[in-house]
Amino acid sequence: MQRHQFENGINQPMVNTPANRRQFLGRASGGLGMTALASLLRAEEPQSSGLMPGIEGGLHFPARAKRVIFLCMAGGPSHLESFDYKPKLAEMHGKPMPETYTANQPIAQLQGQQLVCQQPMIPFQKHGDSGIEISDVFPHIGKVADELCVIKSMHTDQINHDPAHTVMNTGTSISGRPSMGSWVTYGLGSVASNLPGFVVLTSKGGRNPQPIATRQWHSGFLPGRYQGVQFHSAGSPVYYVQNPAGVSKDLQGQVIDTVNKLNGLRNREVKNPDISTRIKQYELAFQMQDSVPQLMDIADESQATLDLYGVTKADGSFAYNCLLARRMAEQGVRFIQLYHRGWDHHNDLVKYMGICGGLCDQATAALIQDLKQRDMLKDTLIIWGGEFGRTPMAQTNKGAVGRDHHMRAFSMFMAGGGVKGGTTYGNTDELGYDAVEDPVHVNDLHATMLHLLGLQHDRLTIRYQGRDFRLTDIAGEVIQDIIA
Repeated sequence: MQRHQFENGINQPMVNTPANRRQFLGRASGGLGMTALASLLRAEEPQSSGLMPGIEGGLHFPARAKRVIFLCMAGGPSHLESFDYKPKLAEMHGKPMPETYTANQPIAQLQGQQLVCQQPMIPFQKHGDSGIEISDVFPHIGKVADELCVIKSMHTDQINHDPAHTVMNTGTSISGRPSMGSWVTYGLGSVASNLPGFVVLTSKGGRNPQPIATRQWHSGFLPGRYQGVQFHSAGSPVYYVQNPAGVSKDLQGQVIDTVNKLNGLRNREVKNPDISTRIKQYELAFQMQDSVPQLMDIADESQATLDLYGVTKADGSFAYNCLLARRMAEQGVRFIQLYHRGWDHHNDLVKYMGICGGLCDQATAALIQDLKQRDMLKDTLIIWGGEFGRTPMAQTNKGAVGRDHHMRAFSMFMAGGGVKGGTTYGNTDELGYDAVEDPVHVNDLHATMLHLLGLQHDRLTIRYQGRDFRLTDIAGEVIQDIIA
């Protein structure tokens, strides 16, 4: 039985190969400093189905965005202290939460406790010509309000962090599915010749930074070369990409050339596209030995740019990562995902929202401004938000007030990439508990993202274990009203 994969835009049969192929390749690549990276980017190719962009007729329709920068506020920032001001909640402060809202609804840590309304704890102001209401935690984001489309009616399926992250990243709570960055690079490829098409950066600061599993940017059953590659701010930016001691660049190049020749000889015999993929990944890893250090070195940035982001050095902060995201976007990286861990505010919400806002607010606004002044915002889609929101009910720990996990309503924003700026979409009820007006599921967010990239979400499919899979699973509607 033949399997198929798409290589260089051609639907090619994958021929079964002898059992010792991996042993052969393993021996041929033994001693290479990039072996681990090549292994990371290698996978068996599943059978594809449907019309794929770049194979028949290019994109499904004209793209508004060329790339995505997804700013993940890991932990679940409170929509009630960020983008969804609720004066009625202030009126209800200290009163029991009406059971008409909470009866038979999932609750995380507040189970079995008295549910009491908690008023908004941070003031809001109207910003820009659009008058979008944004909390005082985000004064810099307020200055770019007219570039934002704030979605107030987000909702998701999971009430705890890891499964909610899985929904946000893969469209389902079932682990093992491909991440959104993998789907995007699978559909569009990458124009970065010496960097991965999908890069992940992390930072932390705030309350109880939640762990982020690497499977959140895994390629699942898509080819392994579409997996996200995590860059690190300390030590080697990419593990195993540096040469071991005593190995020069010239010697490394000779080894790569020799291994690729051996792989090429084998591939001429078996015509297995998986070997072609491996050859390309060794070449990419070799190129990254030069390109990654140059990317991470921000010495060539002007002082004005550094001041805009609030960056002083390569310190692994969210601000530094935002600057790197712009540099990656300039070099053609297709999907850039930044996580800031620290938004899980079960207690001391005002204090920790202030800390997180101080770390993320200026850099987020700077990224938008910097891209705009470089004429890149128009085709760069920025998405900002967490995995869920927080409850309108108070959660108290030793007298310090916070909010519990909440999946039925939260806020996110999009900017650039064909989105209407200076707008809001959807709404929650008067207490901020339910998304009641134009509700937007995570699948709808993904469908809209793919649409702006020129991809029809229900046509970007792959057949695996007897069924067609896609990022939006069996749901997803494009939010046409937010497209410019």
